[in-house]
Amino acid sequence: MLFEMLIKNCIFAKNLFNTKKSMELTLNQRVEEIINEIRPQLQADGGDIRLVEITPENVVMVELQGACGCCPHSKITLKHGVEALVKKHIPEIQSVEDINLKF
Repeated sequence: MLFEMLIKNCIFAKNLFNTKKSMELTLNQRVEEIINEIRPQLQADGGDIRLVEITPENVVMVELQGACGCCPHSKITLKHGVEALVKKHIPEIQSVEDINLKF
């Protein structure tokens, strides 16, 4: 499935977040870095993802776009792919939510 590819193909994060560079990035920049790594896998399936905001409660608000916005598996991609990867590398993030999906 797509979320399995997301996690397998985003090994970069181990290196990114174990460097001094990660200490210099803001929370927003760190989340954006992960989203930028996820994006090619989503685009390969006709979709995309956009970072909308990070709330004061550390909830990442995104918009799944294209095929991802209407795919019946978008909840699985969001929660088991995007959210799992973001929370793994940025523990202070509480969740990842889509602005258009109501769940």
